Amino acid sequence: MAKVHITNVVVLDNPSSFFNPFQFELTFECIEELKEDLEWKMIYVGSAESEEHDQVLDTIYVGPVPEGRHIFVFQADPPDVSKIPEPDAVGVTIVLLTCSYRGQEFVRVGYYVNNDYADPDMRENPPPKPMFDKLTRNILASKPRVTRFKINWDYGHTNGNGNGLDNGHHDQMMTDDGPSTSAVVPVNHHDDDSSLAMPMENGIKALNENSNSLAMEC
Repeated sequence: MAKVHITNVVVLDNPSSFFNPFQFELTFECIEELKEDLEWKMIYVGSAESEEHDQVLDTIYVGPVPEGRHIFVFQADPPDVSKIPEPDAVGVTIVLLTCSYRGQEFVRVGYYVNNDYADPDMRENPPPKPMFDKLTRNILASKPRVTRFKINWDYGHTNGNGNGLDNGHHDQMMTDDGPSTSAVVPVNHHDDDSSLAMPMENGIKALNENSNSLAMEC
């Protein structure tokens, strides 16, 4: 049984300029005290073609975590534009929020992000090189995709992702389907043997296409 239940995520300051920080307000409940830290990461997918362009925008550690309800704002600087391939700078990408305990990732929440020029003329005739200072970042807050992983809460792993996944791409997971809202709503879950690498319309691999719930338990 999971010891942490994420109940809500709210996207703040959205839409926003490309160079503004990412901000997410997360609410979670802990059903019993956790003696070790929860590790939260925010990851920007720089390219649909290769994971080598993924950027960890920030990592924070929350803990020890007492039993009860907790709320915090996870803020991170925008990605390093020098590490984003120019063909992938404008258009749709993904930002991921992940949480791990004792080296085991047990949940990830992914959002589509659309980077486009605010000026209609620039959208119609984009410059040959991306002008990041002219881009507006719009996170599709109404359509998050949530994936849960079964972990051992009592005995963790010291090396990497203890659930046996390589960046969440090769193992059994649990996904949730449901509406997205800032309120807490119940959702049902089911086991799914499909992979996080399931192809999507733009080739991005980090999300599972069967999950789009925001308010959830994990």
